[in-house]
Amino acid sequence: MSEIDDSKMPLLAHLVELRRRLLWSAVALGLAFAVCFYFARPIWTLLLEPLRIAGQEKLIYTDVFEAFFVEIKVAFFAAIMVAFPVFATQIWRFVAPGLFRNEKKAFLPFLMFTPILFALGSALAYFVAIPLALRFLLGFAGDVGGISQEALPAVGNYLNFVTTFMFAFGVAFLLPVLLILLEKAGIVTRAQLKSGRRFSIVGAFAASAILTPPDFVSQLLLALPLIVLYELAIIVIWFTQRREKALEQTESESPDPS
Repeated sequence: MSEIDDSKMPLLAHLVELRRRLLWSAVALGLAFAVCFYFARPIWTLLLEPLRIAGQEKLIYTDVFEAFFVEIKVAFFAAIMVAFPVFATQIWRFVAPGLFRNEKKAFLPFLMFTPILFALGSALAYFVAIPLALRFLLGFAGDVGGISQEALPAVGNYLNFVTTFMFAFGVAFLLPVLLILLEKAGIVTRAQLKSGRRFSIVGAFAASAILTPPDFVSQLLLALPLIVLYELAIIVIWFTQRREKALEQTESESPDPS
């Protein structure tokens, strides 16, 4: 109890510390945005690669300012990705002083593995899911009842499509870290996760149906990794619990130094 009392800070001090962390995050985002805006055209070219692979070689914009604002959005999207390690560091420095040692052990891996898993999910979307989805969606072009139907995606619509796709896959890949954190916090147990397998499968396909285009291939590309990641979280929790029990047993069997 004394440990908690000693760590208490006035509300004003918390607000000052929060402002400091938000300021550092804003500075990092501003610097990253400036750099990414300078390289906005190459980044945009990289995001257009799945569209080129799908066989589409033309984008249009009907608003005079649309192409300009698209490059701003591209720079902002890239800046968030680049500055995320700074965000995570500032969150950790704000939260860590108020946590006990076991709580730090539970929260720190969440921040460490979040960018890695998010990057893996976004990479799966970029290299696999988006090209397949585009081939399906652009396949409706052609002759329909004697009328030529041509696909002419707008730059703004395509940017929203690709960033939403990458963000959805990236967030979905955070599932195991989230489940492990919930288990560490005592909100769920490994037994509850095991008994909820059937619901997790239904939830995975429901989420993929909402976050991806209506074709079955795109939905399967998101649903299957979600199911695998759910099982991976259960396995990691089992290994963690086993290691903790072994440490407790070792400490209990060690002789008392007194």
